[in-house]
Order: sequence, then C-alpha cells, then structure tokens
Amino acid sequence: MAIVLGPNQYGKAETRLVRLVRDSPVHGITDLNVSSALRGDFDAAYLDGDQRNVLPTDTQKNSAYVWAKKVVPDPIEAYGLALAHHFVDDVAPVEAARIEIERFDWTRVAVGGAPHDHTFVRTGQEVRTAAVTLEPPATHVVQGFKDLIVLKSTGSRFKDFLVDEYTTLQPTDDRIMATSLTARWRVSDPAADLDWNGMYAGVKAVMLERFATLDSLALQQTLWHMGRAALEAYPEIAEIRLVAPNKHHFLVDFTPFDESNENEVFHADDRPYGLIQASALRDDAAPAGDAWWTFVDLA
Repeated sequence: MAIVLGPNQYGKAETRLVRLVRDSPVHGITDLNVSSALRGDFDAAYLDGDQRNVLPTDTQKNSAYVWAKKVVPDPIEAYGLALAHHFVDDVAPVEAARIEIERFDWTRVAVGGAPHDHTFVRTGQEVRTAAVTLEPPATHVVQGFKDLIVLKSTGSRFKDFLVDEYTTLQPTDDRIMATSLTARWRVSDPAADLDWNGMYAGVKAVMLERFATLDSLALQQTLWHMGRAALEAYPEIAEIRLVAPNKHHFLVDFTPFDESNENEVFHADDRPYGLIQASALRDDAAPAGDAWWTFVDLA
C-alpha cells in the first residue's frame, strides 16, 4: 500500500505587532497578533528537504510588519485581505494563504476630564478576531470574537432533562446563565466596500440583545437564537458558529447557618464545565470548501 503526502501548510504563528498612527497630535493605536499559513507547491520540501520554493516563515513575519505600514490595519479584515493577496499574487509557489488576526483594544487615558492624545490603557470586553482565506478564485473572511464574558442573573431555566441512575443535578426555574462566548461568522467573496467595523459591532449587538431578552430554557436554545439573529440581520453572512462554556454558579447552602439564601449568594465553579457548541447557516449558502482552511474547529 502506497503512502503519500497529505494536505499540508506552513507559516509564522503569532507575530505581535503594534501600529501607531502619528499623522496628527492625537495618535492612534492598533495592537495585533497575526498568524500566516501558506499552501502551494511545497511537496519537495516535505519529501526531499528541497527548500527552493519555500518562503521562510521569518519572511512571512516581516511581511506582516511591512503590510501594517502599507495598510493601516483598521479594519483588520482589510489588512488581512491585503496581506493574503501579497502572498498569493507576489510569491510564485504560493497558491493559497490564510491570515489569522487577533486585535486587542486600547482606550485613551483621561487627563483633566479629557482623553489624552498619546497615552492609553488596555481595555475591551472581548478579543476581536478575523481569519482571511484566499484560495483563488474563492475568498472567505471569518469575522468574530472570543472571550466575551456575559451573564444574566435571571431569565434562564434548566429542567425536564433526561435522568438516569447517576443524575444528581436538580431542575431549576431560575438560574444564573453565564459564559465566555466565542463566535465566528463567515462571509464569502465579500464586496470591496463592505463595512467590516459596522458588521462587527452590529452582529455583537444583535446577539447580546437576544441573549438578554430570550426566556431561555437551555444554553443550547440561546446559542441557536443568537446565531439566527445574526444571520437575519446580515444577509452577507453565510454561516456562524458559537462556542459557550457554561460558567456555572451554584447557590450556596445557608442551612448550616440557619439563614435563607433566596438566589443571592453563589459560588462560581470554573471546572468542570458544560461546553455548548452550535452553528446556524443558510441552506442555500455556498460551501466553504476545505474547512481546514476556511473555518477552523472552535472546540
């Protein structure tokens, strides 16, 4: 039985860069973590150690720096598209490129009640993410975020679940629902004038509104409705995937203290935790192709 080389890619992971905009007394800052991966005519490098077609990963790192100078990385999706096109269009052996980006937000420090021109403090509710896959003729942009911690103190239930001889969990009509949400949504062959920042803010807003207002019977139900709301609001989105660890809050038993505890004092358990994953997609959406490239597992 023959053994052959399977799918492969190589690149530079987690290039940390900070881009300052200093064209006025009020400076701007964009703080990124950039990873690149290339596919193409690289079989000889794996099979024979022949490096003649291999663009060094150190060069990929330098390209990320240079393109942050050429294209101010805001929105990060436009920067990722430009960097991907550089690799595919300008480097002959490269047939496809994937750029993954994390953005860390900063806010201006207040001095005398006004934002300071060039002093910042790290902030942000979540880490914004983007993954650009350019595999001509297709282009896929996966926009999203991770580590968005959200909690509702009521409006969540969990009961009528399957029970066996090992079940100890008690049903409840009123519980804390909390999670650290990861969400990613795919736009295929996006229009050149797509408002990436507007879409990002809008998707986050509609999902948080659904999280807040849905009388939830399960975290699974909540994720489905959040994903559906995003697709209803933005026809450009082909699919969305969500991952939500259940950040459990258990009511403290005050019986030993001869006190009542009417859903007021809880202990937060970080592990083990339920891990809920869901997706919503349009039944007529174009497929993403090779999922290894275009929409990585979120587990």
